[in-house]
Amino acid sequence: MEKTSMSLKRGCLAVEDNDGVAAQEETKKQKVSECCLTNSQDGVENDSLHSSEEEPGPPEVESAEKDEKNSCAQVQVEEEEEDSLSETVEEEEPESFADMMKHGLTELDVGITKFVSPHEGFSGILKERYSDFVVHEIGKDGRISHLDDLSVPVDEEEPSEDALTVLTAEDRQQLEELQLFKNKETSVAIEVIEDTKEKRTIIHQAIKSLFPGLETKTEDREGRKHIVAYHAAGKKALANPRKHSWPKSRGSYCHFVLYKENKDTMDAINVLSKYLRVKPNIFSYMGTKDKRAITVQEIAVLKISAQRLAHLNKCLMNFKLGNFSYQKNPLKLGELQGNHFTVVLRNITGTNEQVQQAMQSLKETGFINYYGMQRFGTTAVPTYQVGRAILQNSWTEVMDLILKPRSGAEKGYLVKCREEWAKTKDPASALRKLPVKRCVEGQLLRGLSKYGMKNIVSAFGIIPRNNRLMYIHSYQSYVWNTMVSKRIEDYGLKPVPGDLVLKGATATYIEEEDVNNYSIHDVVMPLPGFDVIYPKHKISEAYREMLAADNLDIDNMRHTIRDYSLSGAYRKIIIRPQNVSWEVVAYDDPKIPLFNTDVDNLEGKPPPVFASEGKYRPLKMDFSLPPSTYATMAIREVLKMDTSIKKQTQLNTNWLR
Repeated sequence: MEKTSMSLKRGCLAVEDNDGVAAQEETKKQKVSECCLTNSQDGVENDSLHSSEEEPGPPEVESAEKDEKNSCAQVQVEEEEEDSLSETVEEEEPESFADMMKHGLTELDVGITKFVSPHEGFSGILKERYSDFVVHEIGKDGRISHLDDLSVPVDEEEPSEDALTVLTAEDRQQLEELQLFKNKETSVAIEVIEDTKEKRTIIHQAIKSLFPGLETKTEDREGRKHIVAYHAAGKKALANPRKHSWPKSRGSYCHFVLYKENKDTMDAINVLSKYLRVKPNIFSYMGTKDKRAITVQEIAVLKISAQRLAHLNKCLMNFKLGNFSYQKNPLKLGELQGNHFTVVLRNITGTNEQVQQAMQSLKETGFINYYGMQRFGTTAVPTYQVGRAILQNSWTEVMDLILKPRSGAEKGYLVKCREEWAKTKDPASALRKLPVKRCVEGQLLRGLSKYGMKNIVSAFGIIPRNNRLMYIHSYQSYVWNTMVSKRIEDYGLKPVPGDLVLKGATATYIEEEDVNNYSIHDVVMPLPGFDVIYPKHKISEAYREMLAADNLDIDNMRHTIRDYSLSGAYRKIIIRPQNVSWEVVAYDDPKIPLFNTDVDNLEGKPPPVFASEGKYRPLKMDFSLPPSTYATMAIREVLKMDTSIKKQTQLNTNWLR
């Protein structure tokens, strides 16, 4: 089957890895990659290196001392400065970018070679606008996340109506400043004008309910009664003011729906943490989401009130927070059931019949569950090569592969850093060329400066664990893609004796007499490791030969460093999307959005109206995917195109002129 073209604007192609956990090697995955991947890849595996577990955040005391309103402008400036650093590639001319990408990977390089359907492919433009790609998370309860409520929840222990009116605006301001340590006073005294026991009781209740963490007492001052508010925990509260000002009736975690545009999940959390002046690791989520897209997902944060979060809606561009609730537990990576995608492919060339055949096949048969191009990087040094070197214990090669100059699209300061490294082999000197040091290159250079060139293992260990493991997972993915292509080449799209299926979490062989009890949608293939079995047909020997060619022993996948021992996992070879629907529409204005977002609906915008005929003809697709599958690969099956940046940039160069 021939691949046909798909036009893509530069930088607009990487698509969401449907970010949950299909197997053991996926469970602890967070966003990971080399610095050079973070701009040109927009998918989940675009993996920015802002690890929420490893990187220190601003001290929490500072959060109590700084007014969030005043910090909005300051953080916005910081964001703009960082964005200007991260978008240097996008400032290149199309020809220059295309020239750089001549050295990038193609699907063939990572084992992606087969299609499921015999239909004829056609071309289209994916992500001409990031709003053409919308992702809604599917939670563990099976519900699709939507942002449809911006209100702030009311606590169960609400103050009485009298408590809400007994304090003046000036009283409230002073008490709030005391509660948040915004002044140097250790207490606030409120004079009781109409002194009765009932009045004093109401003031006591008002202060305690409206300003958790403050205690009150009655004092006589110059013959007049005063209610004095002070911190119950005294100076100890300064260590963690949130701990001492959180109502006991609330769950410890505020869950909310995050709507974001053109930011990946970890970048978004870093922005939120800057505005709130807290550490990023108090946030949790079920899966990472795409950058060049509109995405909607659930986030949880420890002891930050809905009021504070809702305030960010006034500060943030391209973010919206809502659907707040207080819960006892955080979110865990991998708990989601999947993601629902709404995708627009503009300027399609296929006939209505071609579109019908392609989409019907996607709905009924599905697509090959390849790991998408996001998994492998964009430059001439694929991430799986680093993973292979780790497994081989070739640590000098690991260092060289990560730091050496390479062809391909990279930020200017990374190019200078690599050149300095190649010239001097001095980690400190190369590190000085990096304005952003939280990327793999920066972390490795910092490790080499600390531990020396003779202890690369320890230097590499400075990189957050999830980021290190991503290289190994990339190698597993490369092997899996290659073996699945061979399995389909040799045996087609039907189960055969010796194939593997899952019964619960256990893999078993399909026996001759049971073949008719299974379909191709039941068949799984292993990612190589010490805790998996391999098919009982010639593909088993193909696994052995491929690893042997890489100087790896398939019978000994345990590494001398425990972190790098591969247990392996199983992955279905064909995925059939759920909730598949599509329509071909017509329009004349290329700038108009082709469907409403959650924010559009909140603002009451009417949905777009299409003409029966128009200058442009897009295909609008909706479908749901389970965790750890790639929407790119579903779209690839529909259009029959190569999804690599290299191929799509080449196709686009003429279109962009």
